[in-house]
Amino acid sequence: MRKIIVISMISLDGVLQAPGGPEEDTEGGFKYGGWTAPYLDEVGASVMQKEMAPSDYLLGRKTFEIWEKYWPQHAAEWPGINDGTKYVLSNTRDSSEWKHTIFVKSVEDIVQLKNSEGHDIQVWGSSELIHLLLENDLVDEMWIKTFPVTLGKGKKLFDDGSLPSAFKLTSSTVTPSGVIMANYARAGEVKTGTVGA
Repeated sequence: MRKIIVISMISLDGVLQAPGGPEEDTEGGFKYGGWTAPYLDEVGASVMQKEMAPSDYLLGRKTFEIWEKYWPQHAAEWPGINDGTKYVLSNTRDSSEWKHTIFVKSVEDIVQLKNSEGHDIQVWGSSELIHLLLENDLVDEMWIKTFPVTLGKGKKLFDDGSLPSAFKLTSSTVTPSGVIMANYARAGEVKTGTVGA
């Protein structure tokens, strides 16, 4: 069985839209594309380098189309992305010229993929897909990078449909620029109690 790992860069108010550049994703009139750039430093880059080890990827169609325009022309920078298998959840597309791309149609397809043999599966961007995975308890780990900025409106990491779930911190780094990089693993059900009792 493979792990599904959500990797996300978020603002303090939970926005994950267009972290990489001004034209990356302007949907909804979003005007702060590239908001992570001022906070990038060597410590953060080192963590990211480790996370970019060979993997397979599960992407929503919109994120896939952003990647499809960029990564084939930048294979020398991050060969793992081009060589890894890209599984794309879409009901409107079923083919791509980008090598190692497979389209899936449903949660059932994702469950079958998760239960197969192979690399762990990383989910980048893809807010709607992440919501679907969280609703169906299909997220094994979350690697979250929280940047010291609020963005107001924009696509969010979480919505009201997430299944209540507990996670445990497995590693963390705070970069000189103030980015909190924290990895969490699924840890059963939510437990409650009384503070101070």
